[in-house]
Amino acid sequence: MMDLDAIDRNILRLLRLDARMSNASIATEVGLSPSACLRRIKLMEKSGVIRGYTALVDTGNVDSTIAVIINITLERQTEDHLDRFEAAVRKYPEIRECFLMTGGSDYLLRVEVANASEFESIHKEILAKLPGVLRIHSSFSIRNVLATKNRK
Repeated sequence: MMDLDAIDRNILRLLRLDARMSNASIATEVGLSPSACLRRIKLMEKSGVIRGYTALVDTGNVDSTIAVIINITLERQTEDHLDRFEAAVRKYPEIRECFLMTGGSDYLLRVEVANASEFESIHKEILAKLPGVLRIHSSFSIRNVLATKNRK
């Protein structure tokens, strides 16, 4: 992992607010030349600090999807069990996010579905077949109250 200085953290803050912000605008905000700013961004991308860029979609305006938050508890928390579970999760694009957690469950997953029937299929065909799973607890969202976005 690379060491980030204050300028790198400021660049990341600006990209989190608006990943489409031009390099010239970012450079001006952080006090660098555009070429120096771009070099820093490319270095953060190459080192994995920046893993990618995405669009935040208001699903209420695009299609009717329901976010399902899933807490997974594994049978064992050994390195081998964690590695096998994580490798399996990465194979399924239906699983949008996966977090290793502290507290009552080992992992928190997020999937998006059109309806309960679609989630039932994901539950049967994917979640229940993930290696080492002891317990699955799912909650359906009512609506998204806040997603990271530019709040100007």
